[in-house]
Order: sequence, then structure tokens, then C-alpha cells
Amino acid sequence: MENNFKQLITGLQHIGLPTNDMAATITFYETLGFRTVYQTVNEKADEKVAFLRLGDLTIEAYENKQAALVHGAWDHIALNVTDIEAAFRLAKENKLDISEEIQFLPFWDNGVKFFIVIGPNKEKVEFNQYL
Repeated sequence: MENNFKQLITGLQHIGLPTNDMAATITFYETLGFRTVYQTVNEKADEKVAFLRLGDLTIEAYENKQAALVHGAWDHIALNVTDIEAAFRLAKENKLDISEEIQFLPFWDNGVKFFIVIGPNKEKVEFNQYL
């Protein structure tokens, strides 16, 4: 089957950043010109979550108290997809290293569905669909 990821992926949705101090993270990025566009609590993980946006760039900061505090400590990039189930099927067909099945979080207006694959450098790439 032809690889149709390019028909499902519309671009970068966000970059995931673990933090040990949400207030300091928000203050820092707001100083850089970002604005906080959404805040919530991921009750499943018991983490504060904030989405910070500057132009087309969105950072998902989540306070997990496990931030590495070293260079390169970004956790993941998330690609925006139009059909999470189709993207998941393609990931399986292409034998990608899927680390998580499709998950749901009650973020934004109607929630999101996502799954994560691991790249050749152990990087995490999240496929994410706004519902």
C-alpha cells in the first residue's frame, strides 16, 4: 500500500516540554512573546498542562516534576493529523515502533486522540487529532 501519511499530516501541532515549575515556564515563554492559549489538568497523569503559542508554534508544557533539566530535554513533537485511525493503520502497516495505542485526553473543546511512535534516534513523534 502506498504511504499516505502526507495526505493525513497537516503540519506540526505542538512540541511537548516537561517542566518542574509551570509558573516559571509560563512566565519565561510569555516574556518571549508567547501567549497562554489553553490551561487544564491532565487528571489521568495528575499534571498541570499549558499550551503556549507564538504564531504557528505551540508548546505543550506539562508539569510532571520529572523534567531532565539538560539541553535537549524536549519530550516530543506532535504532528497534526486529520484522521487518527487512518494514521494508526498506516503506522502499523509501515511497521513503525508504536509505543502507545490511540489515547484520548479531554483537552480543548472536544478532546484529542493521539498515539506515539519511536523514531530511529529514540525520539518520540506523536500523531494527534483535535476532535
